[in-house]
Amino acid sequence: MCIAIPGKVKAIVSENIATVDMGGICRDVNMDLLGGASESLLGKYVLVHVGYAISEISEEEGEETMRLLRQMAGLDGGEAL
Repeated sequence: MCIAIPGKVKAIVSENIATVDMGGICRDVNMDLLGGASESLLGKYVLVHVGYAISEISEEEGEETMRLLRQMAGLDGGEAL
């Protein structure tokens, strides 16, 4: 089974790379599968799999998925996932 992690786009690094916050851990993510990194993606939520954003999701879906991942990992609200 593969898993994609939800994250919030925090910054545009280049035409195809954006910095994405995934539960408190920020990584540069390739945005080519979403048509590239554009200013319109700032603040939006995406699903990240092996360094690539594979789809855009709603804020509600992103937050709920992170909550469930934290719960499955046995983490309280303070730890980064």
